[in-house]
Amino acid sequence: MTTIVEPPEQVLTTFGLTAHPPIAMDGVGWRVGEVVLSLVPDHARAAWSATARENLYVEGMRIARPIRASDGRYVVSGWRADTYVAGSPEPRHDEVLAVADRLHLATAKFERPRFLLQPPAPPFNDVDVFTAADRAAWEEVPLRSARGAGMAEPSSEDGQHSLAEVKALAGLRRPVDLTSQLVHGDLFGTVLFAGAAAPAITDLVPYWRPAPWASAVIVVDALAWGGAEEELVERWSDTPEWSQMMLRATMFRLAVHALHPRSTAGALPGLLRVVEIVRMMV
Repeated sequence: MTTIVEPPEQVLTTFGLTAHPPIAMDGVGWRVGEVVLSLVPDHARAAWSATARENLYVEGMRIARPIRASDGRYVVSGWRADTYVAGSPEPRHDEVLAVADRLHLATAKFERPRFLLQPPAPPFNDVDVFTAADRAAWEEVPLRSARGAGMAEPSSEDGQHSLAEVKALAGLRRPVDLTSQLVHGDLFGTVLFAGAAAPAITDLVPYWRPAPWASAVIVVDALAWGGAEEELVERWSDTPEWSQMMLRATMFRLAVHALHPRSTAGALPGLLRVVEIVRMMV
């Protein structure tokens, strides 16, 4: 059973949020008036995201803006505050991909954050798992970074199956000539829609990869778990190096499944469906 952590009084006071009682939002955080408070898994990434979103403008998008504490900080005792944006995720996959295109035109100007150069390090948290999985899709020997850091090999049957698929797909990779930049690597399920209002994002999850890779991750997720039809792949097939980006995005998600301690066997069949689609592409 998950324990719901309520924001402490000191955090509410420091962010100047004492006029309204905190109301729990399902899996997101706590709404306090027109502000959302949420616990951050990684301080450096949370502070970077806040700085990036503070003055980011993307045409046709709503972006949650960070709220600074009374002393200027973005993160207080592990909590961050952002403006509330209305909406919820919807299976509007092509619109999410259009959001990615517009967003990544804007984030191309960002420099590479130092923390993206750091290897996974024990004790491993979610950030380390995603870092190792991301590198697995690109490094010469998949999961070399994970093994070098001492990450445990998956012991479950589906975890081992996932790892075997990563290794098999690695042999289908070909060199690509694309420029890496700052991209949001987790847009599926995090873009918020509210009727005819512009789509919204509440965070930036940074990766240093080609923008088409981030689009491919959206498509992989939509195919595996979002009920998308295979036609989605075809509709975006003019994306540069599309088949190789789909290949690497699939390897990334398989590696996350293999490495993450909270992975469930139920997530694998959807990924295996994508594996078959990608094999036909490359």
